[in-house]
Formats: sequence, structure tokens, C-alpha cells
Amino acid sequence: VESALSGVGEYCDGMHYRRMFELPVAWQGERIWLHFGAVDWDSSVYVNGTLMGRHRGGFDAFSFEVTHVLRKTGMQEVVVDVQDPTDRGEQPRGKQVRDPNGIWYTPASGIWQTVWLEPRPNDHIEDIVITPDVDRGALRIKIASSEQSQYNDVEVKVLSAEKVVAVGVGVPGDELAINIAEPRLWTPDDPYLYDIQIELRRDGQPLDIVKSYAGLRKISLMRDDGGAQRIALNNRPIFLAGPLDQGYWPDGIYTAPTDEALRYDIEMTRKLGFNMTRKHVKVEPARWYYWCDRLGLLVWQDMPSGDNKTDKGKRQFQAELKRLIETHRNHPSIMMWVVFNEGWGQFDTEQMTAFTASLDATRLINNASGWTDAKVGDVIDVHNYPAPACPAREERRAAVLGEFGGLGLAAVGHMWKPDFWGYRTLPSGERLTREYERLWQKVYELRDSAGLAAAVYTQLTDVEIECNGLLTYDRMVLKGDLERLSRAARGDFSLVPPPPTERPLVATAENESVTWRFTTAEPPSDWVVPAFDDSQWTSGAAGFGTAGTPGARVRTEWGSGNIWLRRTFELTEPPSLETRGRVFLRMHHDEDAEVYINGVLAARVNGYTTDYEEFAIAPEALAVLKSGRNTLAVHCRQTTGGQYVDVGVTEIIPSPAGH
Repeated sequence: VESALSGVGEYCDGMHYRRMFELPVAWQGERIWLHFGAVDWDSSVYVNGTLMGRHRGGFDAFSFEVTHVLRKTGMQEVVVDVQDPTDRGEQPRGKQVRDPNGIWYTPASGIWQTVWLEPRPNDHIEDIVITPDVDRGALRIKIASSEQSQYNDVEVKVLSAEKVVAVGVGVPGDELAINIAEPRLWTPDDPYLYDIQIELRRDGQPLDIVKSYAGLRKISLMRDDGGAQRIALNNRPIFLAGPLDQGYWPDGIYTAPTDEALRYDIEMTRKLGFNMTRKHVKVEPARWYYWCDRLGLLVWQDMPSGDNKTDKGKRQFQAELKRLIETHRNHPSIMMWVVFNEGWGQFDTEQMTAFTASLDATRLINNASGWTDAKVGDVIDVHNYPAPACPAREERRAAVLGEFGGLGLAAVGHMWKPDFWGYRTLPSGERLTREYERLWQKVYELRDSAGLAAAVYTQLTDVEIECNGLLTYDRMVLKGDLERLSRAARGDFSLVPPPPTERPLVATAENESVTWRFTTAEPPSDWVVPAFDDSQWTSGAAGFGTAGTPGARVRTEWGSGNIWLRRTFELTEPPSLETRGRVFLRMHHDEDAEVYINGVLAARVNGYTTDYEEFAIAPEALAVLKSGRNTLAVHCRQTTGGQYVDVGVTEIIPSPAGH
């Protein structure tokens, strides 16, 4: 209901849906089922005034048989009552909050996936479980039926290019091992899918027919020649490179506008050189996984996080985790279950990891992506921004980088709001591309030197005010050079030019001690102009902040809410019209800051950085740089956590290749 597509556009903790429908005449005599793809969060479903049941869970499908309450003719009524506490409850909710900001986004309350009716015969197929067995060249398939009659049997046909290549016959409830001669294995480069046709029969006559598909692939760990644990696909090591994919849309929030839109995200992920994606604290509609299966994209599937504080909340998390696995286990693209993310709602990690393994022993399990590792599962996962890092090598588990990067670029005309936030904001698509190449070069160095097995870049698209995406939130703009971005993710740096050199025009605290005047008491409004008398301010060496702030070089302690800084610097010659585009602020700020050159606003930045970055200088501020003495004035404000500010000016001299 919070989405533009809903027509409501505002948060409601209680919703009531009503829909009238008529049954097709051809469905007479069939059993009728009402299916819900997903409703967030607590749903009560009524058909013709009768309560069909209640479901709690915002990400999993559920169904009710409604045959017995349907009228013989005429209109039928379905009513759905939904309650959604969002961040006031303990339930799994992912990034949804009632007051969205930063990395927290607009809620998606109510019905957000497809609702549909299905006719079934009296005896019908209820569920299938498909398990690929690469080592045997077989598909193991188990069929559950509504009536476990001793007179029923099942026949399973495996087809390739519409030709039957294998057949299995058995009874419902038993697992059939169907061997395939010369099997064609599923990989990202060759995502081959076999068609499956299943018949439930009695006395040779079909009672029900279900069609599906399967990919024959195996996920495991294996040790390389250097002793490092690697992730293996079909018994061969594969380095996994992918984006963090949060699955948000500006018009539908959780709901993509079309099936083509879902497919587009997968296609762009592949075009960007990725062979994997991490679906971050969200579960998608089945069609999204279908496109991953069809287009060849491996998936790390997160369990959506929640605030699991009470026993009731923990039981709900476990119940929804179980449903996630049981409803998505047939997708060959899913290769890993991520139980917890960054300590959020984390509890009983050893037991929850073992529980996940008991439900699915065919995939890898990540006990916790980032932060609180319990030394269980198949991988050890760290997060590091912006530069990549690798966890220490272990004997039994593979080392993976669950999040890194976060290069931000706000694309004017394609922003959710005028405000924006990124881990590291860059001034142009060229700079983003160049820094992206540098980050992936480091990733592949860690692969070779430290045993890194996978890396996840933050992120595929912008989400609301978060501008860390390679694509804008509306998917209209790719922020960097597609060919170069793709080569970097694939580890091809043969055409990457030497990095440009940087010539400091105003030094930062990174390499030398630089003296500023500063105050923590709000100064008069003219404090930014060169003529302002700052002689009563305190002198101190940059940078200013608190110890432990990531990337900071603290030389002067600053722990209050605000700081105002001034310094003068000399220029022999100001930048020319031709070279102004090469001059940037070099700054590390935590949090919001404004920078002035000779009294003119040069930049205003929000959020924080975790290291020194380059920021564009407003043209009007570049224009007032002059030979001789110039003044740099800075204001930084702080609200929570670590804090730091340091500012310089640098000229970036392109490499001979023009980059």
C-alpha cells in the first residue's frame, strides 16, 4: 500500500482487500485452490464470508482449498485482512522501516505478490522435490500427492529439446533416481535446463499432470593446490563475483512493475560480468528465480532479518526460514543459504545453521554474512568498505567477502530525492569506473594471494536515497562504462591503463602534519570569508576526530557535535579553464560537511566516508581560486558513532592512455 502502483502511497498497519470473481464453467467438478505469492505480514483470508485460515509470514507463499465454500453459480467474494507492524514487531522484515532513511527503506505492507486460483482434480500432485545428483548423472525426484492411494503411481519423463531422454516410474512418496545418459550440466555459461513432465496415474490413466524443469549441477567445497578451500561448481573450482541485489523498485517497492523488469535486472547482472548475485534480506517472486535459472546466475539467498528478541520471535524466524528453503529448493540457481546478516537479530547461530543443513544438505550455508561469525557453516564471511578484504584462511571453510565497494554517484534526474547517500561518493562516471577497476584488481589479488573464494560488490542498483548502485533506481542509467565494468568483475585487467597521478595542491593529514584554526562554538555568519579574523580560534593539526573511526588519521581530538575549521594555502598559479576539471577536494568526513573556498561554497556532502575520497568542486568555487593566498573553510557536524574531518585539494593528472 505504500507504493505508487497501489494508488494508496502511505503506510497502513491494517489493510482490508476485497475482490469479486466468477469461476469458469470448465472448472465445474474440480477442486479449487486460492494461492498467495506473498502477503506482508499477518493475513486472514475469507471466501464468501467463511474464514479459510490465517498466515503469518511476509515472504513465503501459502494456499487454501476453497471448494467447499464456493457458490454453485454467480459472483464469489474473497476478503483479505492484513496486519503489518513493520519495525514495531519482531517478524522478518528486511530493510523495511516506517521512517525510511539511509540504508533503511519504505515498507511494502500487504499483498505484494501474485494472487491466483487453480483448479485441481480430486487426486492431484501436491509437491515435487528435485535434487540434482551430478556424481551419478541423475535427477532424484520425489512426488507428493493428495491421495496416497495404493492404486496410484507416477511416471516422470525428462526431456531435452522436446525429446524424452530418461523415464522413471514409481509411487508417490518414494524418491526416484532417474539416470541421464551423457548429462549436460548447468553452469552460468551454459544454464541448460531439462524439461520435466510428471503424471499421476491410476490403472495407466492420467489423473494429474505437472510440468517443471531442472538443472543438473552440484555445489561443494574443494581444496586447491595451495591448500585454500574453494567453492566448486560441478566439482570444479569457480570464483564467484556478484553484486548485492536488494530487489527494490521506485514504483512498486518490493513489486517489480513487469516480468520483463525482473528479467532485465538478471540480464544486466550478467552483462556486468557477474556470475553470482546476493539476494539481500529479501525473497523474490518465483519468476525472478526462474530467470536466474534460465539466464545462468548463481544466487546467495539471504533469510530476511528481523528483531528476534523473544522466544516467540525466534520461533517465527525459524518457521519462515524453513518455508523459504522448502519453497525454493528446486531452483538450480540458488547455491547458498545465508542465515543471518551482520549480527541483526542473530541468535543460536550454531543451532540455526545445523537446522538449515538438516533441511538442505545440497547447498552451502553461510552462518552469518559479516560481523558475528560462529565458526560454523561452509564459509567465513567478512564485510569491508570500500576496499576489499579477505578473512583469515581456515582449514575447513572457504573465505568470502560478503560486501565491499559502495562507490556512490548521484545521477541528476534519476534520484529518489534531492538528498543522497553513498559509502564513497564520486564526481563522475569515469571516476566511478576507474575506482571500480581498482577495487576488483585488489579482489583478484586477494583471490590469488589469500585464498579469497567470492566477492559481493555493493550494489546493483540505487535504492531510494542510497546511491551506491551501478544502475540508478529507475534502471535508466548505467553509471560507468559497461565494457570496463564487465571486464573488471571478470578479472580481465589487460586493457586497464596505468592509474592517473595525483598532485596535492592543499595537503591532507594522510602524509604530513597540517595546521588549521578551529572552534567548536558556532561562529558569526561571515566565518567563511577570507577577511574573517580567526586569531582567537584554537590551532590544531589535521585530522580532527575520534580514535577508531575507519580510515581516520586523528591528530587532534574532536568529540563534540560540530566543528568549524579554517586555513590558508598558497597557489603559484590557479587552475586554468582547461585544467579545472582535474581539480577535486580530497576529503574524509564523518558526518555531513560543507566546504568553502575563498568564501564560495565548494561542496556540501551528506552521510560519511570510511576513507579519503575525491569530491567535485562547484564551478563557481573553482573560478575564485587565485595566485597567492587562498582560504579553505570547513564545517562538519556529527550525530552518532565515530567522527572525523580532513580536507585538501588535489589535481588528478590523467594517464597517457587518457584515463
